[in-house]
Amino acid sequence: MKRLKFTHSNPYTLNPKIMIEFKILKKSKKSRARLGILKTPHGEIETPSLVPVATQAVVKTLTSDEVKETKSQILICNTFHLHLKPGEKIVKSAGKLHKFMNWNRPLMTDSGGFQVFSLGFGHDLNVGKILKYFPENENKIIEKDNQPKKVKITDDGVFFKSPVDGRELYIGPKESMKIQESLGADIIFAFDECTSPLSTYEYIKHSLKRTHTWAIQCLKVQKSLPAGRQAKSKVQSLFGIVQGSHFKDLREESAKLINSLDFPGFGIGGDLGENKKTMGKILDWTVPLLDEKKPKHLLGIGYLEDMENIIKRGIDTFDCTVPTHYGRRGIAFTDKGKLDIRKSHFLNDKNPLDQNCECPTCQNYKRNYICHLTRAREITGMKLITIHNLYYFNTFVEKIREKIKNGKL
Repeated sequence: MKRLKFTHSNPYTLNPKIMIEFKILKKSKKSRARLGILKTPHGEIETPSLVPVATQAVVKTLTSDEVKETKSQILICNTFHLHLKPGEKIVKSAGKLHKFMNWNRPLMTDSGGFQVFSLGFGHDLNVGKILKYFPENENKIIEKDNQPKKVKITDDGVFFKSPVDGRELYIGPKESMKIQESLGADIIFAFDECTSPLSTYEYIKHSLKRTHTWAIQCLKVQKSLPAGRQAKSKVQSLFGIVQGSHFKDLREESAKLINSLDFPGFGIGGDLGENKKTMGKILDWTVPLLDEKKPKHLLGIGYLEDMENIIKRGIDTFDCTVPTHYGRRGIAFTDKGKLDIRKSHFLNDKNPLDQNCECPTCQNYKRNYICHLTRAREITGMKLITIHNLYYFNTFVEKIREKIKNGKL
């Protein structure tokens, strides 16, 4: 499938003098969906866009050049994990993330806020951002003064126990901003607390107050850092994060507060309620209260069946581990559904993973070979499926952009 053609400059030409610029090219008449161009110091992104996850400065099993072959325009790296290994000083001494990982396209880094959840109540109660997927835990409740087992959340910041060596770590707004400045991504996020769908209203209300305080502190800290003091070096754009869980009044309060601050873009984070229907409601409460002219990123959501729904509600970018996570487990996405390529009957199948796919994997390898590799636990099998899945997901988003362009979404 041909990519949409817009009249703009070379998408990956470095321009160190800009932070970000967001231009809306077309608005849907049927929904809040829109086509846009998000300009960053390391190139332009056609939106809406998937943002693949590169937790440790790598999309697992792939080189940066291989990721480029999947139509990926931008990646998101993990501040917390890069702080642990190899450490932001190492990354900075290597020329910051883009040079460190040999990626000349745009990058995001999260704030470390998701690890407050994933290493905290998410880990303790085995629950995710949407409760539907963990129904066995739906009766567990997180009260206002509860604390996770391995994470201590205070109004100033968060104490973690390192999953690497067990040592105590502390990250607050100031620490998160300094780490992200050293990493050097184009778009960074304010430090926040990602909450659980099991939390009570009182817990979320108190957490929200903390997240809002941290957002204001992050803005102040960014302006005090070297990049913030020198206009010619001010190339990082700080996005504020809207929280509030599945409570309408708290989501609206958060959206209004974050929108009133000097953020060039927004992230929508935290838990998204009981099911996908609740997620849609949360976006309907939140997006209309945010400046229409600024880009909006949905954190941690991006199943194929979600994409049209979140884009119709005004989301411009969204990150997700699904294509890579499934790829490493032998699952390929196709026009006819998911294929578990590990199953033995594929050893006699001489077709590509998807007959309609133009990715490097489908153009050069057959199901029988990929099946053999996955059953032999060869990393190349994971690599080939991951390349296909990312290409497939990005092509899926391209088709959505085409629908918006043609007035069909």
